[in-house]
Amino acid sequence: MATNKKVTRVGGDESTSQSTSNRPDFVPTKEAKGRATQLRLIAGVLWALAIGAQVFAITQLFKQPVVMWLIITLIVVDLALVIVGSMLWKKSNRLDPASEKDKFLFFMQSQLGLFAAIVAFLPLVIFILTNKNIDKKQKAILGSIAGAALVIAGITGYDFNPPSVEEYTQQTQEVEDLNQGQNLVYWTKSGTKYHLSDSCSYINTDRTDEIFSGTLAQARESKKITELCNLCKSRAEKANAAIPEAAEEIVEANE
Repeated sequence: MATNKKVTRVGGDESTSQSTSNRPDFVPTKEAKGRATQLRLIAGVLWALAIGAQVFAITQLFKQPVVMWLIITLIVVDLALVIVGSMLWKKSNRLDPASEKDKFLFFMQSQLGLFAAIVAFLPLVIFILTNKNIDKKQKAILGSIAGAALVIAGITGYDFNPPSVEEYTQQTQEVEDLNQGQNLVYWTKSGTKYHLSDSCSYINTDRTDEIFSGTLAQARESKKITELCNLCKSRAEKANAAIPEAAEEIVEANE
């Protein structure tokens, strides 16, 4: 039974149907790659501004009297810039993931947000703790705030489940194998999994107003969905297993 929900196609019709015997590794579309490049440039600018805020905050530590509110404000601005930059960088990696073939480059691209957080805060923490122009109370306050900002920025910048070309390739092939060679999935704004059918009971609930459809890559670009619905998978496997049996029965009936 088809869904009675609104189904919105994402990014145009890019679904594919091809032979399972000769499928290349995942390659992002030209549009996705362009968007990823743009997001990375913006992230780089934001991180550069964050480092600039840190440098300005460090210079204020050597002035007397030390203006606490100004340094705290700069730490907050630094944190905001790093976090937004990291979010954009993660988004760019979902659009254009790195390959795991080169482990070092894969780690660097996937976790660049973590390194940005360290560069944007660790020098400041060191300068605060070693500066002789501020008293112990000021060191405790500024050190605690800067240290907490470093931890928050680091956690935000770290990608605990980074996407990869190999993962996208494997998941796309799984979808095509289960979906008669078609790379087409469905998802919702609040959902945590992608589906093979818009009639799946898990996305046809009272809480669902709109269902989105697109390729596996488009689902992962739109939001960080990394798993296939188990119900959809089970149904597709049973349906695919029944096809050869039905064909065999037709052949036998015609003999």
